Amino acid sequence: MDTEVAAKALKELGHPTRLTLFRCLVKAGRKGLPVGHLQERLQIPNSTLSHHLSSLMSAGLVKQHREGRVLHCIPQFDCLEGLIQFLQEECCSEESC
Repeated sequence: MDTEVAAKALKELGHPTRLTLFRCLVKAGRKGLPVGHLQERLQIPNSTLSHHLSSLMSAGLVKQHREGRVLHCIPQFDCLEGLIQFLQEECCSEESC
């Protein structure tokens, strides 16, 4: 992951509502959650939820997929893992052994 991509993801996760939303999706696992369940859990208006989901999608942290009338939000664990790896990749690299 390059610095620009990591910075974008960190910026979007830097908002309290988006961080709460993403953590909720991560807890749900690889199948994610329907938008309606997210709205119920977080108790925020649909338009606000849509705005925050759009921000997370633009950073590659969330994808959506439709099944009939239900729109599912799916956390992108590869992006999350890449972000964690980016933050750790040079950990202690300048420290003397």
